[in-house]
Amino acid sequence: MAGGTGSRLSPITKAVSKQLLPIYDKPMIYYAICVLILSGVREIVIITTPYDQQQNQRLLGNGEQWGLRFRYAIQEKAKGIAEAVIIAEQFAAERSLALILGDNFFFGAG
Repeated sequence: MAGGTGSRLSPITKAVSKQLLPIYDKPMIYYAICVLILSGVREIVIITTPYDQQQNQRLLGNGEQWGLRFRYAIQEKAKGIAEAVIIAEQFAAERSLALILGDNFFFGAG
């Protein structure tokens, strides 16, 4: 999930999604993607605001460069995690679903 307004990081988030801001040597969202990869996930739906979707697509593309498949969905308004799950379920069909926030960065064993 790469939604939200990023209001606590304003004014920079008026121009760029907080998930695309750098943490050390890579955009914040890369950490969430790495956690999914390490968990065996290969199909990822990236849920963004309408404003930020194009930036995410320019950075991440279709996921092919990492052996992944990215699809994109829009959360029209910041209605929280529960609505993001509802949006993601449309892509999951009968498969399992995992949700990770694009602005949380965890990496490594433990």
